[in-house]
Amino acid sequence: MEDMQQFWPWAIAGSITIFVYAAFSAFTNKPNRADERLDQLRDPSRRNKDKEGAGGVLEKAAPALSKALQPKTELEQDRLKIRMANAGFSSPNAAQIFLAMKFASLIGFLIVSSMFAYVRWGIGQDFWVTIGFSTAAGMFLPEIMLALIKSARQTAIFRALPDALDLLVVCVEAGLGLDAAMRRVAEEMEDTSPEVCQELHTANMQLQMGRPRREVLHDLGIRTGVDDMRSLAAILIQADKFGSSIAKALRVQSDSMRVKRRQMAEEKAQQTAVKLIFPLVLFIFPGIFVVLVGPAAIQIMENLID
Repeated sequence: MEDMQQFWPWAIAGSITIFVYAAFSAFTNKPNRADERLDQLRDPSRRNKDKEGAGGVLEKAAPALSKALQPKTELEQDRLKIRMANAGFSSPNAAQIFLAMKFASLIGFLIVSSMFAYVRWGIGQDFWVTIGFSTAAGMFLPEIMLALIKSARQTAIFRALPDALDLLVVCVEAGLGLDAAMRRVAEEMEDTSPEVCQELHTANMQLQMGRPRREVLHDLGIRTGVDDMRSLAAILIQADKFGSSIAKALRVQSDSMRVKRRQMAEEKAQQTAVKLIFPLVLFIFPGIFVVLVGPAAIQIMENLID
């Protein structure tokens, strides 16, 4: 009976490993040359995609792996796509690859934690608790990484946006059109703020393809997820709709953005005194207390002993 209890965890881990390998093998078989040529004729962009290696395997297996975690409603799918776009992943299959990575992370953590828990504790309460926590960690680790990437990118866009807007104002007031000004800003700030330049390049490409400017600007605000970019897009849409001066609208938005940044800096400066209380109480005051009260306490103890 004890031999059977020792055998079951290894059997489960082996079964899971074989299942994952079979799933990858089933959905990553290389198609024949005729199918590849037909796919390239349908989608010319696939000619430059070399789907070999781990990234190619994951991309090929993404439809099957992501099927279990696929959002059920169109609203959830749109929210996931917006989150991926806010993090900088705007490709059509970015959400599918993310869900595939999430499922693969879940399975990987499950296999590794089951083996480790069995070797460390055997079958018991600790075994199942470890598997539960590790599986949850594997499930939410990609979500945490996506949130961190999204937050870092939005912060970079927020910090670089006033400079980009000032340069955009200068270009528009110098006589350039909005499209040419956005192209110029993207070229000038490519080294200092690649996130903003990437969004401007995408907007310029959409404009060159013939999309209406209103839709392009609206997508620009949604794609970045930054409030200042949304307000800038709304102002440009209104200026384009009513025929008002774009240069004046950009100047007003630039001034308001500068005021907002200055107010945020003043707010953080006012919070400094409150935030310093905790390190002072925890680390500095105990040392000062020992230095000041320590000698007096030693003398009092010596007098009491005498």
